Amino acid sequence: MRYAINEITNTKDLKKFIKFPNELYNGNPYYVPPLDSTEIETLSKEKNPAFEFCDAKYWLAFNENNAIVGRIAGIVNHKYNQKTGEKYVCFGWFDFIEDYGVAKALLQAVEAWAKEMDALYMHGPLGLSEFDASGVLIEGFNEIPTAYGKYNYPYYSKFIEQLGFVKEVDWVELRVTVPNSIPERYPKMAKMISERHNLRSVKFSSKKEVLAYSDEIFQLMNKEYENIHGFYALSPGQINGLKKQFIPFIRLKFISVIVNSNNKVVGFGICLPSLSKALQKCGGKLFPFGFLHILKALYHNDTIDTLLIAIHSEYRDKGVNALIFNDIGSSIVSDGMKYIETTRELEDNYLVQNLWSKLESRQHKRARCYIKPLIPTFIPF
Repeated sequence: MRYAINEITNTKDLKKFIKFPNELYNGNPYYVPPLDSTEIETLSKEKNPAFEFCDAKYWLAFNENNAIVGRIAGIVNHKYNQKTGEKYVCFGWFDFIEDYGVAKALLQAVEAWAKEMDALYMHGPLGLSEFDASGVLIEGFNEIPTAYGKYNYPYYSKFIEQLGFVKEVDWVELRVTVPNSIPERYPKMAKMISERHNLRSVKFSSKKEVLAYSDEIFQLMNKEYENIHGFYALSPGQINGLKKQFIPFIRLKFISVIVNSNNKVVGFGICLPSLSKALQKCGGKLFPFGFLHILKALYHNDTIDTLLIAIHSEYRDKGVNALIFNDIGSSIVSDGMKYIETTRELEDNYLVQNLWSKLESRQHKRARCYIKPLIPTFIPF
């Protein structure tokens, strides 16, 4: 069967692009729909600051009955290409029915555009920023993803590999069982480290106080995430957008900010009660009642998701991670949480994974970023 691949040129079709996965995964108990409003802002070239340095195109695939059977985005991140010194085009927002022909036609549309852009490599799935869902799920098809992950059917990876893509990197996720209490040694260790290195945990009484540290938090993240795959320094516009996106949902007890004697941020950790089941109930809609499901999830939950952690390189071997763990861990236990879900971490990020080494945990999900050289003489590694 032949498929029509149409580039999206208007808001009406962009909304169809956003809604297609809801139809594809209708009735699937593991699919978590993103909020439509957030997707519109992310993909809108007028609203997302990432388009200051990104180009993107979106396509929909139609069958002979004019029904949508797939979607894909092509992205050129000029800032990331400048950082790496390579010419990449990313593909993302890649969803399709179980038909090899659809996957092939969609990826070929991006590949043709990539060659027009003189790209040497095509890789993905990746987003417009670190905060967009990345990777194809290759393990954990009977698990609910975090709100910042993404579910897909098992056939995705098979078709991508048949089309000449190979592994670039993998991300893993862990499910950690929360102990009944924090061992006594942790508070004692935190106290000792604080005194030895003249560090302290900031105590917040309002979200406004968190905002006062937010620029430093993102600056530290930009510095310490610099060498992480797919990451590039966030622009001031992106940082402001992330503040608006995250601050309304945070709970103060699940934030840890560590400062030195000069009140400079040297480490931070941010967790958030799981919103996955709430988003399933919302069905992508915040109004009229979706926000009530989210509000309930923020205050009545047995699972918490890890979002971000960063420690200044000069303090990495000084036990700052123990201070963060003690701060947030105490709140997780006192709030009655039973499980911690780690958001996607690179498989070789042992510094973060070792945080859970003393606790009962299982690695239950794995996602993969694929790469394909567009000129055969170029090897991707």
